[in-house]
Amino acid sequence: MPDTVLLRRDGAAATIVLNRPEALNAWTRELGDDLRAALGDVAADDAIRAVRITGAGRGFSAGADLTDIGAEDARTADGHPDLGRLLTERYHPIITLVREMEKPVLAAVNGPAAGIGASLALACDLVLARESAYLLLAFVNIGLVPDGGSSLLVPSRVGFARAAEMAMLGERIPAPRAADWGLINRVAADDAFEAESDALLERLAAGPTRAYAGVKRQLNRWLFERMPEQLTFEAAVQQELAASGDFAEGVAAFGERRQAMFAGR
Repeated sequence: MPDTVLLRRDGAAATIVLNRPEALNAWTRELGDDLRAALGDVAADDAIRAVRITGAGRGFSAGADLTDIGAEDARTADGHPDLGRLLTERYHPIITLVREMEKPVLAAVNGPAAGIGASLALACDLVLARESAYLLLAFVNIGLVPDGGSSLLVPSRVGFARAAEMAMLGERIPAPRAADWGLINRVAADDAFEAESDALLERLAAGPTRAYAGVKRQLNRWLFERMPEQLTFEAAVQQELAASGDFAEGVAAFGERRQAMFAGR
């Protein structure tokens, strides 16, 4: 089996590649563990001055792999998926590493970024997206709520009205609209995306690394000082919904490729 995350170093720049292209880089336990390890490596490496996160194949990340979160060893004593523990142990350390790393992190969104994939992209300092890409808070489509910090990351970028629209309607936000909203920084034409991503990464890697770290500390203090508290709250609400009938129906409908019939319970 190939590694689920690849780490490439090129001088002062590092690129982390989510590497499950056959599943649009959906997150499994292994991918989460590998991503956390890769982020830890580059955060601790003083020779690395800028980091890029991207996806292999045609997607950035489709979000959580639903077959993985439904595994028997990931369930509570009453038989429901233990989403609270999954978030706390697997996702939250990754989002926190990205925000607290004392070097700039660029998300190069090469394709769909959904669910926790969107959360990961929006946790980064700068987001460059391919024109054909989109972002999607897909959680509500299976009866869940935003997690991975997106209940804080999205409204801090686009405000309440658009955050509520994304979270409650669960619709795709094409990259050009995401840029217009201020959800992401830049959009590149599909055929120019790789070159623009490389150029931006090289610029960051040659820039004033300590100043970048100071900027992150300032922004974190102003916008994300409550992030630990919000991540804990997200996990608690998500665990409530893991026991809901609507979540069970959402997962079943997803697996059966049909429209979910939510009952509001």
